[in-house]
Amino acid sequence: MPTTYILNAPVITAYGEWQFNGPLSVVEAQEVLRDGFVSAMGHQGTAELLSTLLDIIVSTNRISIEMQPGDKALVFRLKQRMEEGKVFSKTEIAQLPFELGLLTRIR
Repeated sequence: MPTTYILNAPVITAYGEWQFNGPLSVVEAQEVLRDGFVSAMGHQGTAELLSTLLDIIVSTNRISIEMQPGDKALVFRLKQRMEEGKVFSKTEIAQLPFELGLLTRIR
């Protein structure tokens, strides 16, 4: 059964064929996560922001994943590069331009 993840960046975890769609609305993102998900969100501030934005609990879970064919990931994508070494709070991240996308491993 395919797994749905939450990621804080669009990461290609293996060779294969991929599709990245978006941006997604909050309602579309909630639908992607409707049947459950695994958080691979490594940044506390981003997890807190997504929890508020999507009205769900997104835990910080700094794990490595390798998506398999059929797996999907809701991706939080910053539209600018973050300052090196700085840890951003939920409030600071919310002020940066971002969007949500859907990354799918086709094969």
